Amino acid sequence: MNLAELFGPQGLKVAFAPVDKWEAIEDLVRHLVATGSLAEAESAEALEAVLRRERSMSTGMEKGIAIPHAAIPGLSQVAAVLGITPAGQGIAFESMDGAPTELVVLLLIPKDQKLLHIRTLADVARILGDEQVRLDLTRAADDSQAYAVLEAAGEGVEG
Repeated sequence: MNLAELFGPQGLKVAFAPVDKWEAIEDLVRHLVATGSLAEAESAEALEAVLRRERSMSTGMEKGIAIPHAAIPGLSQVAAVLGITPAGQGIAFESMDGAPTELVVLLLIPKDQKLLHIRTLADVARILGDEQVRLDLTRAADDSQAYAVLEAAGEGVEG
């Protein structure tokens, strides 16, 4: 999966600076609504689903990555946004390694597409697991630079 295609140019938030993981999730859901990736009418249900998932177990992984996500009934396609904190300014996300999170990927996936859900989570983790990709993203000056990083990371990746 090409992450540039998953997020699109509008699905990136460079200089992302929430005070905590709860604000991060709320901000990213609002971004999906603002960019037309999620209908306003679906936003409250989607937000609650992601928060419920996060309360059950933190989605903070390792290497500065968190992937808050939820399966949403009635959603027709994946809605995704990537919040990128400036290098060295991560947020506490109760990550497995205890390190601050610099990349927050919010994924809303149609509930009836379990295989897509699993594959999307795995692809995001695999591509963002590359240290150079993570470093280049956190050093991006704006959304277009971050998008170029994802395009380069996705070259030759079959989706």
